Amino acid sequence: MQKASADPAIAPKRKRKSISYDKYGYFFVAPFFIVFLVFQLYPIFFTFRTSLTDAAGWTKVLDNKIIGFDNFAKIFNFGSEISKFFWQSLGNTVIMWIFNFIPQIGMALILASWFTDSRMRLKFQGGFKVMIFMPNIITAATIGILFMSLFGYPIAPINTLMQQIGFSHSPFEFFRSTTAARGITSFIQWWMWYGNTMIIMIAGILGINTALFEAALVDGCSSRQTFWKITLPLIKPILLYNLVTSLVGGLTMFDIPHLMTQGNPNYTTNTVARFIYQQGFETPNNFNVASAASVVLFGIIVICSLILSAIMKDRDKVKSKGAKK
Repeated sequence: MQKASADPAIAPKRKRKSISYDKYGYFFVAPFFIVFLVFQLYPIFFTFRTSLTDAAGWTKVLDNKIIGFDNFAKIFNFGSEISKFFWQSLGNTVIMWIFNFIPQIGMALILASWFTDSRMRLKFQGGFKVMIFMPNIITAATIGILFMSLFGYPIAPINTLMQQIGFSHSPFEFFRSTTAARGITSFIQWWMWYGNTMIIMIAGILGINTALFEAALVDGCSSRQTFWKITLPLIKPILLYNLVTSLVGGLTMFDIPHLMTQGNPNYTTNTVARFIYQQGFETPNNFNVASAASVVLFGIIVICSLILSAIMKDRDKVKSKGAKK
């Protein structure tokens, strides 16, 4: 009978137990899902349900009845006061968003193309980027107080400067003028967010294959031709992202108009988000109408986002897919 070899090199190897760390990944992602379910997903469903109830007043928040689409009828009944204020607030929001987003995206594209253009070789780029992005990290309350101090009445730096240079002989009440109040609000939104948009654009441009820019340089393309023919078409997904996120942020604009103008003069700077706040958290606490307005706003954002996605869709890819079929 042959004996088993005592040599450990010849002896059969024992199977080692493998330790799996896969399960620990669930512990790391669990906090996000818990916070999302409790503070985002549940409030969304609660808002949808409240929009179908008679929850007017604090006593009706939990003890309410389903009344169907009556709250939506109040918003779409164009003869009612609620409908009038809602659609006026939506119009104000769209106007202020357009006047801050167009210069925002334009300035962000120009700055991003300058900072990524190897031919320009701008010095102190890091410092410029920090200064441009800085307003985005300052709180809205701080910025609101700053601009209220600058454009105050009757004594404030802007009014004093206007009188000293002879532009005005008497103090101007900026926040009692519809054009001035909307203009200041739009300017603040632009000033706060164009730096953030610029950083996203720079990241998108830096993701483009450098060989394309080198080929354009060898072919003698100017910086303008390179931007329009190479950069802009290839950052179209980044543009779409900025469009959609700016649309969501613009239509839910609340902090600056609420802090500076409280919707005045004559509700011409009142936004949809502030209308929802007034209905829900000011007398008579119409939580049902506020919820219905939130659902309508959600629907408008979804529809506009789908339209933007359809407009910005890459037609060349669609044609190539069709040709393959």
